[in-house]
Amino acid sequence: MNGAEEFEISFLDHVAIRVADIEVSVKWYEDVLGLKKYQLKEWGPFPVFMLANKTGLALFPAKKTDEPIDQKSKNVGIDHFAFNVTNKNFEKAKNRYTAMNLEFTIQDHHYFLSMYTKDPDGHTVELTTLVVDEKSFYKL
Repeated sequence: MNGAEEFEISFLDHVAIRVADIEVSVKWYEDVLGLKKYQLKEWGPFPVFMLANKTGLALFPAKKTDEPIDQKSKNVGIDHFAFNVTNKNFEKAKNRYTAMNLEFTIQDHHYFLSMYTKDPDGHTVELTTLVVDEKSFYKL
């Protein structure tokens, strides 16, 4: 490729999202997904990171005076983001969502089962779990 040096991605570090109320979102991601709040004083009040190991979300305040984004639009933008979990943790999450009276749907994607819910700002959050042998999907 034009002599450019190849490199390898290690993992998805974070997805940055804008939220109406950072504290409400922090609590939701802690309570629902068990993510841990990580905030650096050197960066000021935001972003606030919500992490699972080294992967997570960066929460930024929304500018509420801007026009709202149509949540049903399929135009350019982030449709959803997904966290991978084991089959056992997928079942635990399903039980947790049910106990919390959280609305969610489950879709069978042949290789994966995916559970979808909305955060307080309407972002679609997916939990996905592989239901076939890893080698039949990941051709690494």
